[in-house]
Amino acid sequence: MKVLKQLLDFYINSSIHVALAVYALSWITLKKLNINGDATILYFNFFATITGYNFVKYFGIAKWHHRSLANWLKVIQVFSLVCFGLMCYYALQLQNNSLLLITGFGMVTFLYAIPFLPKKWYLDTQQNLRDISGLKVYVIALVWCGVTVILPVFNNNGMFSQDAIFTIIQNFILVIALMLPFEIRDLNYDSLKLATIPQKIGVKNTKRLGYVLVLLFYFVEYFKDKIDATGLLFQFVISIILCVFIYFANEDRNAYYTSFWVEALPVIWMLLMLL
Repeated sequence: MKVLKQLLDFYINSSIHVALAVYALSWITLKKLNINGDATILYFNFFATITGYNFVKYFGIAKWHHRSLANWLKVIQVFSLVCFGLMCYYALQLQNNSLLLITGFGMVTFLYAIPFLPKKWYLDTQQNLRDISGLKVYVIALVWCGVTVILPVFNNNGMFSQDAIFTIIQNFILVIALMLPFEIRDLNYDSLKLATIPQKIGVKNTKRLGYVLVLLFYFVEYFKDKIDATGLLFQFVISIILCVFIYFANEDRNAYYTSFWVEALPVIWMLLMLL
């Protein structure tokens, strides 16, 4: 059991799980917009997510404790380096306009982790986008929308149809709703200066907001030109599951509740569509 737990922890801490979620949401976007299978985008998003998330999570640790890094973190560093190489390999196979878009999202990721603005804009001793009051959840949602919808459309020379625009809106709403259980879980640990949603409106109102967001996420589908009955059913199931996750979220939930189960929702959605 100890070995299995260590493997699960590595799977989560090395960002493989969240990368699968991004892969799944990208795959769902390709299917919903009737874009022919674009394996390059899917693999790029997978390896870029691992690279970006691990950079954001471990930059500070690696910077100040390089010589005393724990063995597990050294393994994640090597793993991230391999994923960075694979990310570059798949990036070179993308369209030129896609590379320009990737550069923009890369800069957002870089600024999310690296101090760069005046301290008076920031919290405590940090000076990066991650710690600007109330901004984190929206930055994450914006980047997820970019890589799961805008990038696949760009790379396939697609026009931003009405359906594509509504899909961007849906994914933005979905990611914010997915983040709420994380913010509720971290309520006792986050600095008050972060001004997270639960800090500003309380846990009960955060859950109510989550239910409203899920309703919006589902009913936006009805505004699209092409509505698939089976797709609507799957989206309804995913919406119900997300509401359940939000309902049972609290400050005492362990990390696996959010970092594994909640984050697995796009993967569950993809599996439903595959089966």
